Amino acid sequence: MEENSIAIIPAAHEVTRSYDTEFKFRQDSDFWYLTGFPEPDAVAVIDPQNKKAPYTLYVRPRDPMMETWFGRRAGVEGAVKKYKADKAFSIEKFENDMPKLLHGRDVLYYRFASDNALDQQILKYLSGQRVRRIKTPYPPHTIIDPTIITGEMRLHKTADEVELMKIAGQISAEAHIHAMKKVKPGMNEAQVESLMEAFMRDKGASGVSYNSIIGGGDNATILHYVENNAVLKDGDLLLIDAGAEYQLYAGDITRTFPVNGKFTQAQREVYDVVLDVLLKCTEYTRPGNTVMGRQNLSIELLTEGMLKLGLLKGKAEDLIKKKAYMKYYMHGVGHYIGLDVHDAGRYFTDQGSKNSRPFAPGMALTVEPGLYIPANDKSAPAKYRGIGIRIEDDVIVTENGNINLTDKVPKDPEEIEALMQKRSRK
Repeated sequence: MEENSIAIIPAAHEVTRSYDTEFKFRQDSDFWYLTGFPEPDAVAVIDPQNKKAPYTLYVRPRDPMMETWFGRRAGVEGAVKKYKADKAFSIEKFENDMPKLLHGRDVLYYRFASDNALDQQILKYLSGQRVRRIKTPYPPHTIIDPTIITGEMRLHKTADEVELMKIAGQISAEAHIHAMKKVKPGMNEAQVESLMEAFMRDKGASGVSYNSIIGGGDNATILHYVENNAVLKDGDLLLIDAGAEYQLYAGDITRTFPVNGKFTQAQREVYDVVLDVLLKCTEYTRPGNTVMGRQNLSIELLTEGMLKLGLLKGKAEDLIKKKAYMKYYMHGVGHYIGLDVHDAGRYFTDQGSKNSRPFAPGMALTVEPGLYIPANDKSAPAKYRGIGIRIEDDVIVTENGNINLTDKVPKDPEEIEALMQKRSRK
């Protein structure tokens, strides 16, 4: 933080689902990263100049009536005792305390447009100081968005974070194995979603880290398909993109496998192309290589695969230049992962997005190539129409390469078939 600066970091609020019901509360990731405090409607103040209390929490006070209705609160005492704040106060005091916190400071670290009520409190104070500044200390003249800083912090995982991500990856992987053992023709996509989420929670996850994608047949060609309400048909593939959230850290796995437990020849041909790209891009995810270099590698390999399958015609370099591959591969080969499934951190080393970021130890990323051939695509060979395949793992970059957090769930087609055939014999 700059000299003579102060940071104000708000927690998340509960969000109305409909009428008088709320979505399940999920803490703001930056606030959680910095504080570990799990409750809504709180504010953290980080003040390096305050030697006695550089870290203060403003929280909801204990309230027997509200706790009877909505659950226990840590309160002011708990914020200090359990969550290690130097000082804590009721959130109701924050607006009145804000002037003395900000008076005379040169720099305020604050993220606008995430908490409208707090935005208005801060803007009201700043605008009021325009007419009072002769009589009172100057307010901060510089406001810095702290998400750039917290993003860089969150990008490089600590050893403790890696351990939490290993658990999230393990639970996610076991849930996918569970699905492979249970899926059969005639089931509904919703049943698969339900059994996976129940399994994850039974193993200690708080729930899913994002809305699960359970796409059978042609539904697998829709990248973010979340209806999850179709019947699974014999002979179709099932694409499952689902992950567990463990102590707010995300798992993110995709596997594609045959509903009846046996790949057709056409399905194998497409699958083998995607699997080869996954393996090579996973190997590429290591220090010395870059984010954009990996993306370009995936494009080159998948374009060659599309030519081999007859999905595209021409020279690979010309097709890449024209971005013809985007007809069947239209997304990135991976993203950062951590407290958010699409986690914080910049992908380029400059503002102009010209210099791609090199991989460094502690970075956590997904690897997820795919090919999507809609059933109504008359230009594709008939045998491939309606096939959508994505395969995805989560990796942590190390000094010498990477650790695959989700390798436990099979992706080799023979291993998938062997696992599913055991299921059918039971």
